[in-house]
Amino acid sequence: MSSATSHEFTQPSFKPIRGRPAWEIACLYPEQGYWEESDYLSIGTNHMIEFDNGFIEVLPMPTLLHQFIVQFLVDGLRQYVKEFATGFVLTAPLPVRLWQLKYREPDIVYLRPDRVRIVRGQPEGADLVMEIVSEGATNRERDLKTKPAEYARAGIAEYWVVDPEEHRIIVFALEGQTYRTHGEFGRGTVATSVLFPAFNVSVDAVFAAGEGKQA
Repeated sequence: MSSATSHEFTQPSFKPIRGRPAWEIACLYPEQGYWEESDYLSIGTNHMIEFDNGFIEVLPMPTLLHQFIVQFLVDGLRQYVKEFATGFVLTAPLPVRLWQLKYREPDIVYLRPDRVRIVRGQPEGADLVMEIVSEGATNRERDLKTKPAEYARAGIAEYWVVDPEEHRIIVFALEGQTYRTHGEFGRGTVATSVLFPAFNVSVDAVFAAGEGKQA
């Protein structure tokens, strides 16, 4: 891990006080804006953490609803890929390198076989990603506005936004260097893919799964 003193950071002296953060541990890491890729990749935690040009961003902890939806979609996509395609369907935590100094952790990632070259590292880009939108304005902004621009820039062919609050699934497909909206799928409809034309999911079944039910 890079030294925090390289940018004239001096570790302060803190007296341990019950109920306060362990600031000494925080001081072992770089300040925001000074993180390097090696620092980010060396973090030993199962928290969802993303990396953006020297800054790290800690994502909200998944809820049961979030995990139920992820499991439902992963089961369906893995079965489809097993029968009709090749490649790998993976879930977070898994940092995906979008470009230099930029990592995201999509909830669900599909990788073609030719992307899996070094299994003891992180994938360079992806072919399809899915995000389940967490509660809160910041999370919605990230998944619905920021990430479409980033994933398109990274050349990811397809991006699914699964939005429990609006009970809808938005599918973006890469066209040139930007995304077009393939479809916004709401209640009573079936969400479809461009990358995998025969893959589809019932929107109602997705959100029923999120509630621990069957549609």
